[in-house]
Amino acid sequence: MKTILVSAVALIDRDNRVLLAQRPEGKSMAGLWEFPGGKVEPGETPEAALVRELHEELGIETWDSCLAPLTFASHSYDDFHLLMPLFACRKWTGIPRAQEGQTLAWARANELRDYPMPAADIPLIPLLRDWL
Repeated sequence: MKTILVSAVALIDRDNRVLLAQRPEGKSMAGLWEFPGGKVEPGETPEAALVRELHEELGIETWDSCLAPLTFASHSYDDFHLLMPLFACRKWTGIPRAQEGQTLAWARANELRDYPMPAADIPLIPLLRDWL
């Protein structure tokens, strides 16, 4: 089974809300909510992938130094295994706006379970609730 490395971030605003993105129609797991991020390209660090993905997906800028390692997910799907470090980020420039057709929502930690998420993301919710 192939292992895919995906980097994700809990963007946390001044009100301690976390940004979620809904996967658009036409993508696998369409309609599910996830933490922003994406695949780590060959030769790229997870932090560099997040800086790139946040610019591409949300139109915001951040830096490696603003990404704090929080936890990770390791989950087997039917056709691949996902390894996903989750970082926390409280500092960026710009206003997050959907650049790729996704819907965005700011959620409080105790509201995260109200958003249907991919199986790999669900175990991250209790840790985020405790951390925030």
